[in-house]
Amino acid sequence: MTRRAPSADPPKKMLDRSWHLARTPQEMDVAELEYALIRCFEAFGHWQAECLASVADFAASGPENALLHMIRMNDRPKSVRDLAHMANRQDVPNIQYSLRKLIKGGMVVRSGSGRSGVTYETTELGRAVCDRYADVRADLLIEPVARVPELAKRLQEAARTLDTMTGIYEQAARNAATHRHRPR
Repeated sequence: MTRRAPSADPPKKMLDRSWHLARTPQEMDVAELEYALIRCFEAFGHWQAECLASVADFAASGPENALLHMIRMNDRPKSVRDLAHMANRQDVPNIQYSLRKLIKGGMVVRSGSGRSGVTYETTELGRAVCDRYADVRADLLIEPVARVPELAKRLQEAARTLDTMTGIYEQAARNAATHRHRPR
């Protein structure tokens, strides 16, 4: 068997990873993480909507589904402020819209008043939907995840990384807001 002589030409790049947000290797790593987050967020939203649709005749977006499960968490009532804080959201009018949709669907009930504090909790139907969702999630998502070697450890590391990045993004957002240029 004869060996081929190495080419004098430089090797061709298989992939071009450069773009306007990735001028340095570190910028490239962060940009690739951000792009992966975008794709993961969308896939997660599709998953949430399909999983919910498989257990209830109720059309909800991913964030609305997440809101339902946050309200159910620890089986205790939550205020809009609690929910916004838990979800790291500032769009209270959108959260209120989602809450009205969940109430209309019979999944959530509102208690209290403006003076004493309004809270939201899941109804019997909401709890049943959450329980069926958890069953489908265990079969269709958790079981395949469990079959991937070392994935549990990697998921823990990913969660810690995402928590760290959340803090960095929040601080960067505060800095950007602080130093925003005024239009002339």
